[in-house]
Amino acid sequence: MALRGKTLYRISAAALSLLCTLLLTGCWNSRDIQNLAYVTAIGIDYKDNHYITYVQVLNFSNIARTETNTIGKPVPIWIGKGEGTTVVDSLDAMMATSQLRMFWGHVKALVFTENLMRKGIVETFNALNRYREIRYRLLVYGTNEKLENVFTKKSLLNLSPLDTIMYTPEQTYSQRSFIQPVYGHQVIARINEPGQPTMLPSLTVTREIWTEDAKGVPLLSISGAYFFNDNVLSGWLSSEDLKGSRWIQKDLKQAIIQVPNKDEIVATLALLKPKYRIRPVVDSGNKVRYDIDVRIQGKLFELIKDMPTRTLEKLTQDAVIREVQETYRKGLAAHCDVFNLEETLYRNHPKVWHNQHRPEPYQLSEDSLRKITVKVSIRNTGKYKGRV
Repeated sequence: MALRGKTLYRISAAALSLLCTLLLTGCWNSRDIQNLAYVTAIGIDYKDNHYITYVQVLNFSNIARTETNTIGKPVPIWIGKGEGTTVVDSLDAMMATSQLRMFWGHVKALVFTENLMRKGIVETFNALNRYREIRYRLLVYGTNEKLENVFTKKSLLNLSPLDTIMYTPEQTYSQRSFIQPVYGHQVIARINEPGQPTMLPSLTVTREIWTEDAKGVPLLSISGAYFFNDNVLSGWLSSEDLKGSRWIQKDLKQAIIQVPNKDEIVATLALLKPKYRIRPVVDSGNKVRYDIDVRIQGKLFELIKDMPTRTLEKLTQDAVIREVQETYRKGLAAHCDVFNLEETLYRNHPKVWHNQHRPEPYQLSEDSLRKITVKVSIRNTGKYKGRV
């Protein structure tokens, strides 16, 4: 009897297990990953009251690293184009002929044309961020190039587009810190925050610097930055115009500066790890002026003329001050608050800021910058001592 009872128990347990499997979910709507079109970048233009959208689709043949891959082998880039009265309408027009389901979870870069930026970027951000697959941490750029030209550029050695500066600006920024990368969540925060201008790096195509054998190779580069005030495009400044803004960047990795003495260059330094403070000074008549104080370390990269370290530090300090002054003047001409001066006023004296910005949103003038103080400390002279 005991044996018979055990047998019945086992049969009942097996039947119960089979019934439980009916409650398990299956993979009926799963898709093979090789049958998806992975969008990695989105570009948006605006023309004749229509949005024109471009997407770059990842090609696995130049992404995956296998033993049979040949580095440098040209691989075509797939680009889709759609047009519509809204952003979503233009994307929908593209999906009608995509053949594969488009997956948006790997979008890494967003590029706006000047036409779109003049139209306004808020509506575009609202449309894209509403979709759950698109993430907030996208690299955001502006450009005056044709989007087809931007999206068809590869990296050195014909590597994947994912190895270009559009996707990995941090690699270049770690060697040559100039214009900081800007991410989507930062743009959203700045758009919605009073007193804080929005800045987008500008992408361009350079054709004269690199060659493959004797053939010129066009590559992407950061040529400057676009600035917005109150969600309106206020102007564009080139990289040369923005030289002075390097020293007011918390995440500055390394920036090269040539040190002049009168009319000749005497040294080249790399400056890094800046500590700075911007202080708004409000007088009795509510006139606002600003003081900038910078403390920064230096490494000697090139010494052309022998001179004491203290003299070299003083010449470098003077050069940094001139760059800051020049960048400030360039920003004024384009109505751009390059150094975020008015944000410090908004943080420290919000009532003054609101009173000033009711009649006129842009308050900076030639004499708004009162004093610039720079202290450079040379900590390293390289493998040689501090002499030629």
